[in-house]
Amino acid sequence: MNAKRKKRLILVLFLVFGVAAAVSLALYALNQNINLFYSPTQINAGEAPEGARIRAGGMVVDGSVIRDQNSLHVAFEITDYDKTVPVEFTGILPDLFREGQGIVAQGSMDANGVFQADEVLAKHDENYMPPEVAEALKASGNMPMPEKETYNK
Repeated sequence: MNAKRKKRLILVLFLVFGVAAAVSLALYALNQNINLFYSPTQINAGEAPEGARIRAGGMVVDGSVIRDQNSLHVAFEITDYDKTVPVEFTGILPDLFREGQGIVAQGSMDANGVFQADEVLAKHDENYMPPEVAEALKASGNMPMPEKETYNK
């Protein structure tokens, strides 16, 4: 093999290994940032990994919210109307948080089967639509009609 071919081979091998290293680092970084969503039924079935950052969502069970009077610690349960999961959170809850409301919490499962949330997001009801979307739908004539709305003649 002559010197010119040897240099090309070394350059090609260097590029292949460099690209492989960059791709593997990017995939590793993306894997660390994935937050998979689990329902209470999936969590109770043991599908949610312990200690991994996940999202859990459901409806806040009526009568389950327990607030600590001396701190921002809150304990409650979420349900998908099949199974329930206990959740603990320390922090300020969103204004829309209440019993019977749908929420999504981000955090991890502990060894005791309690979801330790570090962020709680309250969902709007299914009738909510951002104003910009509503205006665009009205302008195009494709605005869906609400079921309970009555019109004055």
